[in-house]
This record gives sequence, C-alpha cells and structure tokens, in this order.
Amino acid sequence: MDHYIDLRVRPDPEFPVPQLLNALAAKLHRALVALQAEDIGVSFPHHKAKGSGLGDILRLHGTAARLQTMMQSDWLQGMADHVEQAGILPVPMGAQFRVVRRVQAQSNAERIRRRQIKRHGWSEKEARERIPDAVEKRLDLPWLTLRSQSTGQNFRLFVEHLPCQPAANPGRFNAYGLSNTATIPWF
Repeated sequence: MDHYIDLRVRPDPEFPVPQLLNALAAKLHRALVALQAEDIGVSFPHHKAKGSGLGDILRLHGTAARLQTMMQSDWLQGMADHVEQAGILPVPMGAQFRVVRRVQAQSNAERIRRRQIKRHGWSEKEARERIPDAVEKRLDLPWLTLRSQSTGQNFRLFVEHLPCQPAANPGRFNAYGLSNTATIPWF
C-alpha cells in the first residue's frame, strides 16, 4: 500500500454528490469482484464521523502496479463526466494508518426473530421472549446506499474509520475495499 489515487465526485446540478458517490462505489465493487482484488483498499478522506457524509473523494490504496491495472480495466466507464481522477501518487512520508471497515447493525428485531425461527426452529413466542425489541441497534455512521446484486434490494453499507495508528497492519480487503484488520495509509 505505497500508492493511492483520488477519485473526486464533481458537483452536478442533476445528481447530488452522495448519489454519485453511491454509483461510484457500486462500480468499484463490481470491478473489485471482477479483478478478484483483495489488495486494494478504500478510504474517504472527507468523511464525517457521524451521519451520511462520506464526502466527495473515494481514495483507492494499493501498489502502483495494482492501481495501474485497476485503472486500465475501464471500470469507470459511464462515470467520466462525474468523476475527476488524479494520477497514481506515492503515499506521503509520515502517513499514519487506520482500518476502514464495514459495520453491520442488528437493526430490525423482527428480521432477527424470523431468522432465528428458521435457523433454530424456535416458536414465534420463544423468539419474542429471547429477542426483545431493545436488541435493535441504530448506527450513527456515514454510509453508502447500494443495491444487492443477488436480491435487488437497496441496503446501507455503513463505513467506520477507526483511530489512526503509527504502524501498518497488512491483510486482505473485501469486495468493497474494506477490512476489519488491514490498514490503509491515512494522510
């Protein structure tokens, strides 16, 4: 992870920045799946700690060669008018590191109950006793709104930037460019 590329979403009178960032993230996801890329991470340098604000920049992290391969794959087709891309640049000296991960909330008690009834054969009464409404947890993190390729349902992908740390932690990234353990350079 010694290089990066910034993809800045351009303001557009027809499409708000979050909507364009969602479309960019969806295209990135499909590209990472197609390339089977577990060595490219993402971050959002202008994110807000709370709410829906991931900002207007999606930053890709990786080696220069891997980012070059990624950008030559034409995955940005259809977004050229909406995205300004800088060149592939080396990570500045003295950068810190942080984990950027997906956080999933147990946000619907009814859905959790149905799942447990199906998985464990619980009765509806037993599920209500074991899983109270208080189990619902709301997240106050920024998110992307994406569409599941398998179900066609829209869902929120909550993104958390963990605190900075002085040393890098190598590892693999998922098909969204996020990881629970691997760090990206932060500057």
